[in-house]
Formats: sequence, C-alpha cells, structure tokens
Amino acid sequence: MSLTPKTSTPKASAPSRRSLLRALGGGAALGALAGCGVPAAYVAPGDRAAADLSARDKRLMFANWPLYIDTDDKNPNRRPTLEAFEKRSGITVDYVEEINDNDEFFGKISPSLMNHQQPGRDLIVHSDWMCARYVRLGWVQEMDRAAQPNVARYLDPLLRSPAFDPGRKYSVPWQSGITGIAYNRRKAGREIRTVSDLWARDLKGRVTLLSGLDEAFALLMQGNGVDITRWKAADFDRICDQVERHVRSGQIRRFTGNDYTKDLVSGDVVACQAYSGDVIQLQADNPDIRFVVPEEGAELWADTLMIPDRARHKANAEQLIDFYYRPEVAAELAAWVNYVCPVPAAQDVLAASKDKESAALAENPLIFPDATMRKRLAVARDITAKERTEFTKRWNGIVGL
Repeated sequence: MSLTPKTSTPKASAPSRRSLLRALGGGAALGALAGCGVPAAYVAPGDRAAADLSARDKRLMFANWPLYIDTDDKNPNRRPTLEAFEKRSGITVDYVEEINDNDEFFGKISPSLMNHQQPGRDLIVHSDWMCARYVRLGWVQEMDRAAQPNVARYLDPLLRSPAFDPGRKYSVPWQSGITGIAYNRRKAGREIRTVSDLWARDLKGRVTLLSGLDEAFALLMQGNGVDITRWKAADFDRICDQVERHVRSGQIRRFTGNDYTKDLVSGDVVACQAYSGDVIQLQADNPDIRFVVPEEGAELWADTLMIPDRARHKANAEQLIDFYYRPEVAAELAAWVNYVCPVPAAQDVLAASKDKESAALAENPLIFPDATMRKRLAVARDITAKERTEFTKRWNGIVGL
C-alpha cells in the first residue's frame, strides 16, 4: 500500500457526517423513540446474537459514510486497504456507502433490530452520540477483544472509555475528529484563541454555529469552563441562554450543517464552529483559513464501528476492525481521509515515509494532536434518554428547526 496524501486535492465534505438533528420525519421519530428508552425496543443480552457463519462463509457487509475510505487515484472504485484485507484474510467485503445521516440510517435499520431480525449488515458506522442509543437499546453485540489484539494495543487512550460505552466493549472508533473554531486569519485581522472571541463586536453578523444539538453543545460549554465529561442540565440551560442573546443581538449570522465551509470560503463568515477534517481540506486552497482548539478546550469525537444484533458474520467483522488498527493500515487511511487518526502509532509510519507529503502529515496536529493539544481535548458525556426530548425541543427552538 502506498501512502499518498489527499491534502493537495480537497474532496467534498461527506454529507452530514456529523448530521443535523431532525425536527420531523421518520428517522427523527424513531430517534425520539430510542431517546425515550421505550422498553419494548430494548433487546436483552441473550437475544442479540445469531449463529455466526464466519468460519464457513468468508464474507461480510460493511455500511459506511461516503468518502470515508481510501480509494485508488486512477480508479475510485478500488479501495486499496480494503483490497489488502480481502487478500490477507480471504474474506470478501461488500462495502456500501449508504449512511448519509445518523437519524436517517437509524430509521432504516431500526425496524429489524427492534423486532429481533437480521439487519442485513455486519458492520455499521455512526457518530458516538448515536452509538449511545444503540448501546442503551441493546442493539449491538459485545466484541471479542481477544480476537482484536491491535485494537487492544493501539487504540488512542483518549478514546478508550466514553461514558456511553466504558471500556469500548460494543464500539471501536473508525475515525476521530475535533469540534473547534475555524476562522479566516486575514479577514479577522488577528488570532482567535477562545470561544469567547466569537462574541467580539467586530465579528457581529459574521459568526455561525452548528445547528445539530449533539454537534454544538460541548464546545460552547467548554467556553464556560465546564468539564464536558460530567456536565449537568444547568450547564446546558446556561449555553442556551447565551446563544439566545447572541441570536437576538445579530452576533450569530445563522446555524449550519456541513455547509459552513461554503460561508467560510466565500468570506460571508469570518469565524465558526467547525470540524478539524474539513478545515484540512479547506487549507489546501486557502492558507488563511485556520483551525484552533480554544484555550478552554475542544470536543474530541469519533465516528464509530459497531456490530449490530444478529449479524451473521461477527467474527469476520471483528477481523476487519482489527486489520484497520494495524499502524501501517491506519496510516494509509489517515493519509486519505485527513481526520484525527485513532491509532497514534500510525504517526511513526507516516513520518518514515519517503514521500514528503506523507511525512508532513505526521506533523499535522489535526491528524495527530500534539501533547499540548491533547491536554485540551475531551470526549463529552452524551445526552441521556431522559434529557434528550426536553433539550432537543429547546435547542431546535433557538436554531429554528
């Protein structure tokens, strides 16, 4: 496998990778059902597994987001790391880019899971806040870590034990990222270092926030000095009060999904909440665009692999997950997707590359956060089922969803 970075040719942002919470629609309705923790939807541990066909049926079905795996420069239908896994393992992978929104895909797969039926997929990827719903509902199977030595050895310590899945029994990060602040240094005329800098008078009407509750709240709390690993309802109420004031004053231009990148590139917005992986791509065309982990801290999140209930190729899926935790494979994937790599050991692989651009990626703190940045990163406690209905109603009222 060759380490060919993609920073020189920015790719389109994957649609809704950190998706909006929807106010209406089937996906949102099912999301609300899970958020409320409806007992009928819960699956007990003894009902989660089906006969595993992996030993005699060497295949698996892997559902992922678009543009979230390395592809061959000459043939985008070829995926080098996936082909390497198939050759090494003898397992054929049916790789489908069918996840465009967390709630939408939850709605698509939930009928089979709540009715104890085979989901037709052996491996799925969701943002951690949505993974929390699956874990609470008992819709995913515990993985056999004895069969995953690379995960056990190489998974980033910062991602090892989120509140929704202590010890990562049911989930393993595919890629990670940081929610921080992006800004145009030339248009701002100064550095932006803190969350409170967003509220400066000279930025009035030129600031955007993310519209999704799960995407937005943690960074804003950190701006208030809150430890997001143990935040409380009062902390949420406080940021809602603050955001409402900034909406009324005209400080906030609008709330966005992934389309904040267009505003930043056009110059309509000077500073905004943003994802680290997106900004790496934007910087390739405009070096004036910067990404900052605020002095108060930033949220570290992950898009995460899970094996749904009654998947028929569980062992094959576990083998694929462990393959991607080999440092040389993780390095290949990181060089293409440009998100925070959940395998810190991949940094040394890239650093040793004879390709100068690949070696340079090893020094990029938005792919491999340095020690100083890591001290300011935290994984937020997820919104509980009890909190979600009330919190979503208030936040959506502010955002206008």
